Amino acid sequence: MSEKKLNVVVWNEYRHERLEEACRNIYPDGIHGLIKSFLEADDASLNVRLAALDDPDQGLPDEVLSETDVLLWWGHMAHHEVDDGLVERIRQRVYMGKMGLIVLHSGHHSKVFKQVVGTNGNLSWGRDQNEIMWNLLPAHPIAAGIPDHFNLFEELYCEPFYVPQPDELVFGGWFEDGFIFRAGLCYYRGAGKVFYFQPGHEFCRSYYNPYIQRIICNAVKWAAPNDIGYPIENGCPCIQYKLSDKFEQ
Repeated sequence: MSEKKLNVVVWNEYRHERLEEACRNIYPDGIHGLIKSFLEADDASLNVRLAALDDPDQGLPDEVLSETDVLLWWGHMAHHEVDDGLVERIRQRVYMGKMGLIVLHSGHHSKVFKQVVGTNGNLSWGRDQNEIMWNLLPAHPIAAGIPDHFNLFEELYCEPFYVPQPDELVFGGWFEDGFIFRAGLCYYRGAGKVFYFQPGHEFCRSYYNPYIQRIICNAVKWAAPNDIGYPIENGCPCIQYKLSDKFEQ
């Protein structure tokens, strides 16, 4: 029996690439288009589709969201335009263990990340510069195939990063100006999994880096929902039996 394919949606505001030539020259098919291309090349078991803010229903109508196993989210200049009802549907789907969430770069300030993880998402930032990405948890599935460190040219994101303590800290960034940043963070929320990953400034070429591509591919597989062997109710069910009675059967 063939394994069921994972349904992956790469969501992007898709504003910078359409409005700014410098960004369009780097990502002519959009940031989400490039991510889709390397996800599909990496794993034939993925069904990958694109979604954007200006699509009907902001790219995620109920019939699409209800079939999504992993959602990747890139946003920056229009966080405020994302519909609150959509954010709540995403949050509930993650909490119910139906969908994993991967938030990229400036998605740290997205409504989705803030609502799902529980944070204001604030951090400090600065000029584009050299960054060393350190592999802090090499045994983690997201770090598979990644060396102890590699180099990037990226927008400075630095501490303090006002997020809850991550359940797992996989990557850390060190920038040439001397600042550090928790760059790859895993969270478990309800029955779902969330990964935040810092690289991906719209005027940098990070998504062409083979290690970045490998990390995102690994993260999709890690974030995919588990095969949970019992129904999860969206609420607090009343228990009307004694578990101890099962010993007498």
